[in-house]
Amino acid sequence: MSYIVKAHNLQNQEQMFEGPLDLLLDLIEKEKLDITDIALAQVADQFIGYLENSKEDITPEYLSSFILVAGKLILIKSKAILPMLELEKEEEEDIEELKSRLREYQRFKNISKEIKLLEKRSEMFYSRQSYSGMKNIFSPPEDISCIDLQSSLENIFIKMPQIDTTRKMVIINNINIKDKIQYIKDRMMHRIEMTFKDMTVDASDKIEIIITFLAMLELVRKSLVVVEQADMFGDIKIKRI
Repeated sequence: MSYIVKAHNLQNQEQMFEGPLDLLLDLIEKEKLDITDIALAQVADQFIGYLENSKEDITPEYLSSFILVAGKLILIKSKAILPMLELEKEEEEDIEELKSRLREYQRFKNISKEIKLLEKRSEMFYSRQSYSGMKNIFSPPEDISCIDLQSSLENIFIKMPQIDTTRKMVIINNINIKDKIQYIKDRMMHRIEMTFKDMTVDASDKIEIIITFLAMLELVRKSLVVVEQADMFGDIKIKRI
């Protein structure tokens, strides 16, 4: 199903995108990049920025699609920032699936441009050279009747897939880096040292853990906390400066 989302670019010009893949492909093509992990990590912040600025224009029915893609981009960016980060097999498959879908979408989008050019030329029918000059005629079997045609049409309708019109309720756990930064600050207000495990003990899913980790890195960059890790893959200690 196709749906439209309004987004504002850096020049504050309104653009229309048919879903998250269209928006993501537009960001990659503007940067003149190929569809790779590095390219997706590079445009992750821009994608999330578009999503935050346009969240009021996206209906709840389709917001989950955008958040799902944003979660995968955050995962890819985390892997780019932390090469030692090991992803589970399912996470690796999700990233490959996103790249595969994006390449397929790009292929169909390019084909659609060619079809539009053909449509503008008004050349809607192409005949084989051997049939040049012959008239198009409808030649049904001699013994066919109106009842036969009606029966065939009814069979087609029966075999057509039924569209599920049942509305599905999607519960979205809205989490962002700004809230997690404030959460860490509040937790560190009364303690000099904490562990990353303490910070994520109540996390609802992997996405929340990743966002908490990115929030911690932002606090390190701003020199508000320091982190220590005694052993590889050991727990990370966070100390207030």
